Amino acid sequence: MYGIQRGLPKSGDSFQAGGHTFKELKEMFKITPRTYYQWVEILETIGGVKVEIKQTRKRKIDPDALKKAVEEKPDAYLRELSEEFNRSTTAIYKRLISLGFTYKKTFTYSEKSEEVRAKFCEKPARIPEETRTRAV
Repeated sequence: MYGIQRGLPKSGDSFQAGGHTFKELKEMFKITPRTYYQWVEILETIGGVKVEIKQTRKRKIDPDALKKAVEEKPDAYLRELSEEFNRSTTAIYKRLISLGFTYKKTFTYSEKSEEVRAKFCEKPARIPEETRTRAV
């Protein structure tokens, strides 16, 4: 009943009432005969088309509260969030994905230190040559 939501039954009915054949109607609206007869039945019983506004269902995890919790503590584990909202970690994970959150992506080591690197590079030099093993 794709066309019913778009208000096509009235125009389809008036299109055929205007002297056009069903074949022309089918090509114009790209519908099957069954769809057309469903339109006719709706027009006869209701007298028009009611456009229903789809309401979203109430979610167990409030999206605004979850967003606020993640913004306040972005490094929180799923376990911590699940304890805060009294839901499973899977439910929290799925809700975060539906809200557009992803895993934190770190491509570089954030705590770079030239001093620590220099100390690390000195360590191999202190090992005697004969005790070093070579990879074959």
